[in-house]
Formats: sequence, C-alpha cells, structure tokens
Amino acid sequence: IGVLMNIEYLITHSGGFHADELLSSVVLKFLFPKAKIIRSREKQTLTPSKNKIIYDVGGKYDPKFQIFDHHQRPNPLRENGQPLSSFGLIWKHFGKDYLKRNGISEETLEDIFSEFDLKFVLPIDLIDNGAVDLSTLDAIANLSLPVLLENFKPAFDEISTTAHDDAFIKALPIAEEFIQSSIQSLSAKHRANKIINSLIDKSGNSEILELPMGMPFQSALENINAKHILFIVYPRGSEWTLSTIKTSENSFDQRASLPASWAGLTNKELEIKSGIEGAIFCHNARFIAIAKTRDAILKMADQAVINFHNNKS
Repeated sequence: IGVLMNIEYLITHSGGFHADELLSSVVLKFLFPKAKIIRSREKQTLTPSKNKIIYDVGGKYDPKFQIFDHHQRPNPLRENGQPLSSFGLIWKHFGKDYLKRNGISEETLEDIFSEFDLKFVLPIDLIDNGAVDLSTLDAIANLSLPVLLENFKPAFDEISTTAHDDAFIKALPIAEEFIQSSIQSLSAKHRANKIINSLIDKSGNSEILELPMGMPFQSALENINAKHILFIVYPRGSEWTLSTIKTSENSFDQRASLPASWAGLTNKELEIKSGIEGAIFCHNARFIAIAKTRDAILKMADQAVINFHNNKS
C-alpha cells in the first residue's frame, strides 16, 4: 500500500447507491483518511491518475490503473467462478492492509481475511450481481445488509440536489460499524479458539469442558478432536452456566440435550427434580441451565451426561 500513499481522491458513481460501493468506501477511507470521496460520472473525474482510486464505476477492472469496476463484460470473477462486486475487488486488494491497520496480528491475518471474505464480502458480491434471489427468503430478505443500507437512500420525491450524496455520507459510519464489529467478532473467536484448544488438550476424554469465562466456543468444538465433548460449563457473573453444543454453527440441533425432566423448571422445582441444591433454571428448549455455584453446575453437567448415554442406548 506504500506506493498508494499519495491517494487524494476516492471516486465512485453519483446517484443512487448500493452496499458494495458504500462498504468499499469504508475500507478505502480508513486506509486513506485524507482522501476525498467524490461521487461522479463525469469523464474527466473518471480519468485514471496516480492520486485516484476509482471503484464501482469506470467500465474496467485494472488494478494497475487503480480502477475497480465490475459492471463490464466480461465481469471479474472469483477463482471458483462466482461474481465479484466492487466490494469484493476492493477487499481482494486492500483487505489485508485494512486488517493490519485494525490491529489484526500476522498469526491470524490470513484466516480472518478469508473468513471475512467468505462470510461478509461474498454475500454482498452475490446479492449485488443478482446471483442470489432474495425473494426466495420472503420477509427475511428485508433484513439483509444490502437492503438495510439502501434504506438510507433518499425518498423519490426528495427535491434536494445533494440528497443522494448526503444520504451516502450519513450511511458510511453505519456501514463501518457493520464491518468493524464483524472483524472484531472474528478476531475474538480466534482468541477464544486458542484458549479452548489448550483446554481441550488438558481435559483428556472428559465429556464436560470447563471454560474460565463465557466465550464463543462453537467453531473450536467443531474440531475433529473435540467431538467427544457434550457440554460446556463456565461462570457468568456470580452464577454458573451449563450449555449444550450445536452439531454445527448453522444448526439448532444439539450434540446432547439437557434432561427432559428439567425443561422449563426454576429454583425449588428444579432442585427437587434434579436433586441438586443450587440449581436455578433450565430453558424449556433444554440448551442452557444455570446454577448458583460451580459445584452445583458440575453436578448438573454430570447428570446431563449420564442422561444422554442412558437415552442413547
């Protein structure tokens, strides 16, 4: 990125906007904070020069001239043939620098770059290029990030000549929050994985894994070496939590559920049914339970393991 430090202008198209150039602007403005965002379709403005990055407009994809458009034919594609939007192109060329400037370590850089590309950038690319039909998602489609960001567009009868540009600038910090929070979440997950992998190594064949605090554990436990673990326990404030583990990150199915006899019970009723003093709560869907003490939660975990094996046989 050193050779691009003289960037003075970040140029995208005028008029209505979509999520791809909005998110691209977030990445580029962060890397080139002194550069001015210009929204234009004027030929002179779109003429390449060393002090410009042109994206989502310009009619070509040519990194040498710092042009990152995807509307031309043939359009730029990923190695697997999936289409790229301007955001995909900007992330491809500037994503790693963006992550480094956000404090992501070299140790996790490649993983977070790829995970963010797969989970965040690719959906934007596919939706922008019409490769995903949002209508099949019914009401959920209205909660997709592109739709949410495009809600910032001015109304059709807004008469201000700067309405679109004003709306674009208003939406930028919101778009930035989506990117930043997603990256922070991925980074936290990697830190948690490191802790959990160490604890798994120390836990041997135990079907219960105790964590020092609440943390994201699903991705670490999908590791083939952790298939034997059925339940997680960890402190939460002054109480302790017993959690089940999903069969996969995108599933609601559990490796093992809590005992059916506990479902929906609280306090004394749960203590009587479980026989464990200090049991406080079990969710009706049997994926989480709470107890007053570590000793009580470990007893509940032991019972849950026994119940699982008894019902499996």
